[in-house]
Amino acid sequence: MARIKHVFFDLDHTLWDFEKNSDLTFQKLFTEYHIDLDVAVFLDVYKPINFKYWRLYRQEKVSKEQLRYRRLKEAFDAVHFSISDELIDTLAIQYIKFMPNFNHLFDGAIDILNYLKDKYQLHIITNGFEEVQTKKMKSSKIYHYFDQVITSESVGVKKPNPLIFEHALRVAKATKENSIMIGDSIEADIEGAINFGVKAIYCDFENTNPKGNTFVTVSALHQIKQLL
Repeated sequence: MARIKHVFFDLDHTLWDFEKNSDLTFQKLFTEYHIDLDVAVFLDVYKPINFKYWRLYRQEKVSKEQLRYRRLKEAFDAVHFSISDELIDTLAIQYIKFMPNFNHLFDGAIDILNYLKDKYQLHIITNGFEEVQTKKMKSSKIYHYFDQVITSESVGVKKPNPLIFEHALRVAKATKENSIMIGDSIEADIEGAINFGVKAIYCDFENTNPKGNTFVTVSALHQIKQLL
């Protein structure tokens, strides 16, 4: 790791606690729109559905609009809750509007960014929606740590497509040899970076220990100090 000068972070599920902030957003929406459904029951089925649609989105098999509508529609159908398409559309829009207002980060996020900021140039590469990622970082007070924020929508391709890593290195004036990617998605962040020729650190915060995993792995952000 001695040659590393540029550290590229994923945002959601890596620094910004997507699940906690998303849960709080749904609690707000269910209250505001008088949805008579236990939010915990809904979230239990929604989360794997959302994960499925993000994978399809990365693979260019669904559009942004399809993702935002279908993940909600499928989840409500799964719990046999009757809801109009109009209200689903409203919830999809309001979800994106409200979620950046919640600002929970993973434990150690600020500490690790403070540790790294004087040693390396820090950047973000995210597949998240263009209109909310900057808001999330500003709300959680981490935006100023990053020199470059690269979103998939601004590039036109998503991780793990090598073109997004190529673009990120170009705008950061970095090289494959002096860069490292840190993220929670094996497919998008870790394999995407490694296949492009960039080192990577896998954030396995839930200690899933995937079978055959040979990646450099941390189970908490503070452990990155031992590597960089």
